[in-house]
Amino acid sequence: MATPPRAKTKRKLPWYLRPFKWLFWFIAASVLWVLIYAVVPPPVTFTMLADSNGITKDWTSLSGIDRNMVRAVIAAEDGKFCSHDGFDRDAIEQAIERNAKGKRMRGGSTVSQQTAKNVFLWQGSGWTRYVRKVPEVWFTFLIEKIWGKRRIMEVYLNVAETGIGTYGVEAGAQRYFKHGAAKLTPKEAARIAAILPLPKKREAVSPSGFTRRYGNTITARVGQVRRDGLDACVYK
Repeated sequence: MATPPRAKTKRKLPWYLRPFKWLFWFIAASVLWVLIYAVVPPPVTFTMLADSNGITKDWTSLSGIDRNMVRAVIAAEDGKFCSHDGFDRDAIEQAIERNAKGKRMRGGSTVSQQTAKNVFLWQGSGWTRYVRKVPEVWFTFLIEKIWGKRRIMEVYLNVAETGIGTYGVEAGAQRYFKHGAAKLTPKEAARIAAILPLPKKREAVSPSGFTRRYGNTITARVGQVRRDGLDACVYK
């Protein structure tokens, strides 16, 4: 009588190799995710899903957003956007020194880092902020290599929070100025850029105090960005 064949058993990876398996799948999944969003607008972000005020947004291609808005964001958030590889090392060092001295906390994040955080990760402060930093660096590297500057700016301008329950500059322009982002004046663009760090607490219409002064400063810098061609990489 013939002996029945033995059932094949799957060989499990040794425990010390399993983290490498998880790392492989994380890398593969994250690269695929970034590749998809290189051509498809991100439908929603974790920040939007966590917003109890709802979501008002209207995806708009970069060609439909006034160049003044791009210049205002560069002037306010990331003057070296076109020259760095996703990380402004000078700004990071200055932020570390300032925070170490116990002064007011200030980050050194670039537009690329903010885009990576807004699209693929979560907001938050405290220890969760430090947990987020490692994947933030990874996703920043990926979008710089796969998307390029134009796509990074386009996505940022569409997912950035511009008010309570409001996301993207198109929805922000409609909310504050009753017209689309295609016709933003330097002053209007600067006011939206001025509220980006704290969109729930700052007012773009009839701002006062720091927000008004900061908006005026950004307006002046918009002209400098134009003269020096600091937004040239976005329009190659």
